Amino acid sequence: MKLRLLEQRRVKLTKILTIGVLTALSAITIVSCSNNKDVLVTEIGVNTPNRRSAKNSQAGLAYIEGQKQHAQGNLQAAIAAYNKALSLNSEYGAAYRGRGLTYFDLGDKQKAIADYNEAIRLSPNDAEAFNSRGNARASLGDQAGAISDYNEAIRLSPNYAEAYNNRGNALSVQGDKSGSIEDFNQAIRLNPRYAIAYNNRGNARAAQGDAQGAISDYNQAIRINPNFGAAYNNRGNARAAQGDKQAALEDLKKAAAIFQRQNNNDLYQQVMNNINELGQQ
Repeated sequence: MKLRLLEQRRVKLTKILTIGVLTALSAITIVSCSNNKDVLVTEIGVNTPNRRSAKNSQAGLAYIEGQKQHAQGNLQAAIAAYNKALSLNSEYGAAYRGRGLTYFDLGDKQKAIADYNEAIRLSPNDAEAFNSRGNARASLGDQAGAISDYNEAIRLSPNYAEAYNNRGNALSVQGDKSGSIEDFNQAIRLNPRYAIAYNNRGNARAAQGDAQGAISDYNQAIRINPNFGAAYNNRGNARAAQGDKQAALEDLKKAAAIFQRQNNNDLYQQVMNNINELGQQ
C-alpha cells in the first residue's frame, strides 16, 4: 500500500507498507506488494492441523506437526517437521506444499516455488498448490504466471473462493480493474463473509474513482472482521480522498491501534507517520 498526501485535503498513495495478517489460525494472509495504490490482501491458505487428512504414519504425524508449528508462527520448527516427513516419504505431495507455504512466509519465494512444483508433479490435481504457486509468482512480479496458476486452481476447484480473490489481485495489479471486480464478486458469492475479498473489491472500486462504493466494501469487511487493520487503513484513504479529514484520521488511528495490539511495530510506525502527515494538512 502506498500513501501520499496532496494539497487541498486529498490523499493518494506514496509509501509502500507490506502487511502480513494472521486470521484465527485458519489462514495466513499477505499483502500483494506492487505499485497498486491500496492494500491488497492475498490468501495463501495455511489450514489448521487436521489429523484425518494426513496418513496414519510417521510421515503423516510429522506433516501434522509441520502444520501445527506453522499455524503457531514457528517457521523453522515447521520446516524441520516437513523435512522429517519428506525424509520418511519422499513422494508426500502435501508435505512439499506445506513446506512451500513456510518458505513463502520466510521470504524465500524461489524455494517455495520449487516445493510447489514438486507438490504439483506428485499431485497434478492439487488446486491449493496451484493457488499457492500463483501467490509466490505474483509476489515476484510475475502476474501472468500467477494468473495462469489461479486459472488452473479454479478449473480444478470451481468453488475455490481464495483463488478468485487472488486472481482478482493479480488482475488489479495488471490494471484490469473491471476483471478484478468480477473475481472479487465471485469470491464474495462463494463466501459472503469473506472480509478480504470485500477489502480488495473496495480497493478496485477506489481505483475506478468510486470512493463511496469502496467505503461500502470496507464497511462490510470491518463488520465481518472488526480487527482488520488494512480495511481501516484503506477506508481512511477513501475518506481522505473525499475530503473527510476527521473521519480519515479516526480510521488511521484505529488501524494503528490494531497493528500495535498485533505487535506489528513496523506497520504501526508507518501508519503513525501517515497520521502525522495528514494532521499537518
